[in-house]
Amino acid sequence: MAVRPFEELVREHGAVVMRVCRAVLAPADADDAWSETFLAAMRAYPRLRPDSNERGWLVTIAHRKAIDHLRARSRRAEPAADVPDRGVTDPELADDDLRAAVAALSDRQRAAVVLHHVAGLPYADVAAEIGGTAAAARRAAADGIARLRAVVDADGRAR
Repeated sequence: MAVRPFEELVREHGAVVMRVCRAVLAPADADDAWSETFLAAMRAYPRLRPDSNERGWLVTIAHRKAIDHLRARSRRAEPAADVPDRGVTDPELADDDLRAAVAALSDRQRAAVVLHHVAGLPYADVAAEIGGTAAAARRAAADGIARLRAVVDADGRAR
């Protein structure tokens, strides 16, 4: 059985894919998700089994692309009219309290917090540095941050 041209697939299911994208996203983002859906589908189309449900396959891809857009938007910085001024009266004292709290963390937690939250390394790279899995590195960083929050306030002062 010959594989039908991809253009036919787009023509037949393009409207359904757009409805899925628009159900989740704003119109401008839905257009982007629609395009990304068909780009991803075009790459995978040669490997699609002949007896596959093409519409279901495309709808699944579209939904995942729409969710990816939502996640990406939540990670983007939002412009603010006024940035609140949150200074401390004695920055050296706050630095000392924060440094003492970080020093009190276990070696593993301190390394995970510094490598991920300060240096910006992904957990897989943190795990390669401190040993273990990415999940263990994530857990160590989360435990370290929780301990810091318990002993230091938002201004970096001991509670």
